[in-house]
Amino acid sequence: MGVSTFQQREWETAAIAKIKADFNRSADTHLIPLALPGYPDIDVYFKDESSHPTGSLKHRLARSLFLYALANGWLREGAPIIEASSGSTAVSEAYFARLLGLPFIAVMPSTTSPEKIAAIEFQGGRCHLIGRARDLYGASQQLARDTGGHFMDQFTYAERATDWRANNNIAESIFRQMALEPHPVPEWIVCSPGTGGTATTLGRYVRYCGYPTRILCADPEISVLFDYYRSELAGAPDSTMVLEEGSRIEGIGRPRVEPSFIAGCVDAMVKVPDALSLAAMRYVSGSLGRRVGGSTGTQFVGVLLAVQRMHEEGRAGSVVTILCDSGDRYAHSYYEPQWYVRHGIDIESAEAQWARMLCGERPSDLPAVGMH
Repeated sequence: MGVSTFQQREWETAAIAKIKADFNRSADTHLIPLALPGYPDIDVYFKDESSHPTGSLKHRLARSLFLYALANGWLREGAPIIEASSGSTAVSEAYFARLLGLPFIAVMPSTTSPEKIAAIEFQGGRCHLIGRARDLYGASQQLARDTGGHFMDQFTYAERATDWRANNNIAESIFRQMALEPHPVPEWIVCSPGTGGTATTLGRYVRYCGYPTRILCADPEISVLFDYYRSELAGAPDSTMVLEEGSRIEGIGRPRVEPSFIAGCVDAMVKVPDALSLAAMRYVSGSLGRRVGGSTGTQFVGVLLAVQRMHEEGRAGSVVTILCDSGDRYAHSYYEPQWYVRHGIDIESAEAQWARMLCGERPSDLPAVGMH
């Protein structure tokens, strides 16, 4: 005999209460200023999402996805949770699954850093590794069918699971923490698209509140989202774009156009070569005195482009970006010299290019739209 509706509702109510209590125990994440030499009239800030209990921006998403699934009646006591992830979302979802006493299986690319795999297993989850990033979805759906579990599907539900109007989402938190700064309303907020959920939340919030802040998405080299965005601007959106391989910058960029990426919520995009992303990552790590992940570097290239644009226009103001996760998760990849050799990335040349950009150079190999 199956679980009765009454028993199911009792379990859902208790599960939601556990997640709310966990949220109530949590502090907000810090907003960290970082001065950029040569741009004294422009203030740059990092929203440090690495300080969440599971160490990344995806903690907010995982909480929202679990509450959304529970409110929809999709989760069952004892039934496993399945997620397609490049790592950080899976770490956070494993945390919430353990909080509710549910098994968790992460379907991940075989290239995922060993540190992320260890973090998922530490939270009580297990990892199902596959060869091609584009096969994540089919493998996740099959696992859900085989186990009687629920496929959380962050790439479909990220944009709708988050309450973008309030409830301490990342956008509301940024504006609240900026309130006493010299330029409290940022000219730009720079993020990177993975699911697209963060960009969508930011874009909806600034429009809803009437802020003039613009949202800039920095897409990594191996991803279709920049090209899809450009096709949207041209009036001929092509959602059929696919790539065989996944992004080398873990957590961002997609081999296909995801349902949660809402192009209309984004004001501008730039496509960043991986080598330059990692050079910027190393610069930020040195400036902050601690390691950050590759996606933070991708975004910081976007930050510098926005700062250069403001400087050329004679505008003072502020720019906010996101410190997505700690570089400690990438000790065997981005912080390992041999990783660059294996992937054919000339990091020394990229760092030289980054140094020139800090001095004002505008490189021609950074495709950008919407910056004017």
